[in-house]
Amino acid sequence: MSGEARVMALRPESEEPGEDVAVVPAARSLRVLPLAGLDRVGVVLVSHSARVAQAVAELAVELLGTGDPAPLATAGGDGDGGVGTSIALVLAAAKQADQGMGVAVVADLGSAVTAVQVVLASAEANGLPFPVRLADAPFLEGAVAAVATASAGGDLAAVIEAAEDGYVVRKL
Repeated sequence: MSGEARVMALRPESEEPGEDVAVVPAARSLRVLPLAGLDRVGVVLVSHSARVAQAVAELAVELLGTGDPAPLATAGGDGDGGVGTSIALVLAAAKQADQGMGVAVVADLGSAVTAVQVVLASAEANGLPFPVRLADAPFLEGAVAAVATASAGGDLAAVIEAAEDGYVVRKL
């Protein structure tokens, strides 16, 4: 996602511009410019189903509510439209979500976790971005927490911790 436009910070003309600020007079049209200071941890959601992965990603972004989520990619299904997991999809999603700050991966079930572990075991040979960490987290709760924390600018350790905290949050 590097190189795509991201939301920039705006301040009134009276304030001094900084490296993360673009001054835009109120009467002019706005342009969204990429700012290096907004690179964030990427999040990858790995599921046995492409539809489930996409739905959880959409829910996490909707719940975030800012319109400016961290880089988020999904790896769902077996790559042929069926249920299963694909090492190639996991690798591609990790590369897509990478902005140089690390990538947090949240997986749904056993073989999805195994697929991620296989990719991590041969990370250098596969050209996987560094660092990439797999969260031991519930899929939905972990995904929502990871996206929220990464979007807020949390580092990789904070994103993984937030995802993994999904196991300790009680509903009743």
